[in-house]
Amino acid sequence: MRPSKWSVTGLVLAALLAVCVGFGAQEKSGNPEVEGLYREKCGVCHDTGVPRAPSRAALTMMAPENIRFALTKGAMKSQGEQLTPEQVDALSKFLSGTGPTSEVANNCQGEDRTLIEPLKEPRWNGWGVDTLQRRFQSAEMAQLSAEQVPKLKLKWAFGFPGVNRAVGQPTVFGGRVFVGSMGRKMYSLNAASGCRYWEFETEGPVRTAISVGALGESRWAVYFGDQRANAYALDARTGQVIWKTHVEEHPAAVITGAPTLAGDRLYVPVSSFEEFTGGDLKYECCKFRGSVSALDAVTGKVLWKAYTIGEESKPVRKNALGVQLWGPSGASVWSSPTVDLKGHRVYVTTGDSYSDPPASTSDAFLAFDSETGKLIWAKQMTRGDAFVVSCAGPAATQGNCPEANGPDFDFGSSPILVELPGKRRGLVAGQKSGVVHAVDPDNQGEILWERRIGEGGTLGGIQWGSAADVEKVYVALSDVRLKVVARGTPGSQPSFAGGALLLDPKAGGGMFALKLATGEIAWKTPAPGCGEKPGCSPAQSAAVSVIPGVAFSGGMDGHLRAYATQDGKIIWDVDTKQEYKTVNGVVGTGGALDGPGAVIAGGMLYVNSGYAVWGGGPGNVLLAYSVDGK
Repeated sequence: MRPSKWSVTGLVLAALLAVCVGFGAQEKSGNPEVEGLYREKCGVCHDTGVPRAPSRAALTMMAPENIRFALTKGAMKSQGEQLTPEQVDALSKFLSGTGPTSEVANNCQGEDRTLIEPLKEPRWNGWGVDTLQRRFQSAEMAQLSAEQVPKLKLKWAFGFPGVNRAVGQPTVFGGRVFVGSMGRKMYSLNAASGCRYWEFETEGPVRTAISVGALGESRWAVYFGDQRANAYALDARTGQVIWKTHVEEHPAAVITGAPTLAGDRLYVPVSSFEEFTGGDLKYECCKFRGSVSALDAVTGKVLWKAYTIGEESKPVRKNALGVQLWGPSGASVWSSPTVDLKGHRVYVTTGDSYSDPPASTSDAFLAFDSETGKLIWAKQMTRGDAFVVSCAGPAATQGNCPEANGPDFDFGSSPILVELPGKRRGLVAGQKSGVVHAVDPDNQGEILWERRIGEGGTLGGIQWGSAADVEKVYVALSDVRLKVVARGTPGSQPSFAGGALLLDPKAGGGMFALKLATGEIAWKTPAPGCGEKPGCSPAQSAAVSVIPGVAFSGGMDGHLRAYATQDGKIIWDVDTKQEYKTVNGVVGTGGALDGPGAVIAGGMLYVNSGYAVWGGGPGNVLLAYSVDGK
């Protein structure tokens, strides 16, 4: 790795490395043959620090069938192909905990009064509430005032069985909560009590938010995507399949950003995990291209598909093993598209390139014609950013690292479409570079203003999204940092440099309010920090949500905090990182708050706890808060 890049992001990358090497200290005693198989086949990633590889503690929360899925059909398929079925089965049992967590039926009883006149009831529909992706909930829909927020208490908790991450943002609609799971399930729950109406088994894990739309006068459909690049429409009342459409054939393709429903069309973004499989020296990195597809909401038919990189990948060079490398590739769409009904456009932000040559449309704002999919304009924010996980590893694993070796400054945030003074409009999005950008959607993406709020990095800067009202945009900062400590320090992990590494409990995090018109910082509130708590990070990576007078931000330390939008004062702070008695009998554990943000509707707040596979901890619960817990 070139020194200039290491000097900026090295500690963040080291944090990723450290998370994955804890198996030796935590491994199960048991069959030496299976332990040896693990070290030979799995240890190369989990014991040497491949970014985003789950920690040992996280793996023990997974049911064997979910580990088996990852090895045969999911993100670890290329590794699983090197194993026999018997080895896959042995590793799945060895690495998991006690197996699938038992559930009580928890079925809703009595007369079902949900989904009768859903448009007359409070709702949070989709990722950003509306197609503009503002993540702003009106007072009418929130039914929760700034004065009531400090009185919020837990009303119920729902446990996702057999998983180590709670990743899907819930949707509240018609008196129900719809939420997906990494356990390949979609659930329909009662919004007030958490009892279950139905569950549906999906082909892949589900981490997208859900949109609900009308099909006729009295039928409603639930729309979402999974980690096998499938888009679904289910009957909202029964959970029966209306249609399922496979939108991308590349084996590493996934749907991470929520499909956006606008009228009779569903706009589906596609990303991939090829950035991770591309680190394997035996892998022909890389050929995936991000895309957006427009589907008929009634039939699931693909009306158009637009790639974020216009040209297909071509042979570029060979790595040290003589394996052919390809490019350009990457520019994933990690977040939910923004639909401009007035301008007939679809806006997305893109991730980095995976290989040489870096694409001119990676790390960029893109505008597509909503009727045809034609690219109207592109505005790139970071040039030359080509990156795979091997760029972050020891020198011996860098064979597939692109020569560009970029800083990994993806956009994970949806662009927010806002109104500005002078009858202008803006698209606002934060980047992992630590910079918030505002561009003009009506003038080829011309930059209106830029504001740096952090140093940025591989897991730094702005991660999963901001929120905006009519005056300000509210932005949470990650900026994870690591400090070097003596070996044996509580909470530390061995490092590839021979020392020991510890997440810095005093570095990173913070909440910012920027004026939409100018980007000027209206206020900033530093993260409270973790004291000297080992393994804790104050980074704030989850998407922000806002209601009149209050902005909510979740942290990697497991805390959900409410900030007064006027001055940034923290008016409510709850630690979700604890054990819970769940309504469905699953052993519930809270952890880090990351990815999706809080959802507020009908006087209640819903949030998933336990997203992370690195610092902050895994978990498996959906939490529902109400005033005084009533």
